[in-house]
Amino acid sequence: MSVLPLVFTSGWASGINAYAVVLLLGLMGATGATDEVPASLQRTDVLVVAAVLFLCEAVADKIPYVDSAWDVVHTVVRPIAGGVVAALLAGHDGSLSQLAAGAVGGSTALASHLVKAGTRLAVNTSPEPASNIVLSVLEDLTVAAVVAFALFHPVAAAVVAAVLLGFGMTLVVFLLSRIRRFVRGWRERRRRAGKPTPAPV
Repeated sequence: MSVLPLVFTSGWASGINAYAVVLLLGLMGATGATDEVPASLQRTDVLVVAAVLFLCEAVADKIPYVDSAWDVVHTVVRPIAGGVVAALLAGHDGSLSQLAAGAVGGSTALASHLVKAGTRLAVNTSPEPASNIVLSVLEDLTVAAVVAFALFHPVAAAVVAAVLLGFGMTLVVFLLSRIRRFVRGWRERRRRAGKPTPAPV
């Protein structure tokens, strides 16, 4: 069976929480639950680093505004992680298929990351923190469920990931006006504080 569905799903999940993907895949492989996970993701040092970073993200992702700052930093990290994980899943070092898998995983991760970041900008316009916590928990649970499902039913999981990505893109477009209000408010706060602000987009 083609590895493309698993690559697509891992890329989508990496755009939401790359550390959870690495940790979950590594644990599933290390415990013998599946033989689809490459040995490099099962290494103890990789699992420890992924676990520590996952815990950091679990905290940062639930704090209003901190989550958006975290997302800005991970605009680079998540697509790279998605590409690397996808390439490792594809195997065949240096082959064209591995490079293609990396491109699919990285671009899918970027798309889902932008959906996540855009949704969080909209959620942060709400004055209460509960929505951030609920959304973060739902994201983590969904990533865990879909990635685990993908290891045994890759095509069905890829369909689920594609539907969720499409729904997320539609939601971000719908919330765009709220996101723009947030950006304008942020710029106004920086102006009042005497800090330079980026040029309007």
